[in-house]
Amino acid sequence: MKEKIQAVIDKIRPMLQADGGDVELVDVLDGVVKVRLKGACAGCPMSQMTLKNGIERFLKKEIPEVKSVEQAD
Repeated sequence: MKEKIQAVIDKIRPMLQADGGDVELVDVLDGVVKVRLKGACAGCPMSQMTLKNGIERFLKKEIPEVKSVEQAD
């Protein structure tokens, strides 16, 4: 499942990079995906919206087994 999630993240990555940010897959455990937002995304006040409304929504649509996406420490 981690490989499938990485493939979907690779589709999302260019959109984040266009705004000066990036996303890194950290871990997957029981359908919970942990990612680290980087670059401009790391300090952006809209990062939670990007995480939930963007990355999480897209991952759930592509991979129904994904339960949620959370920011890694």
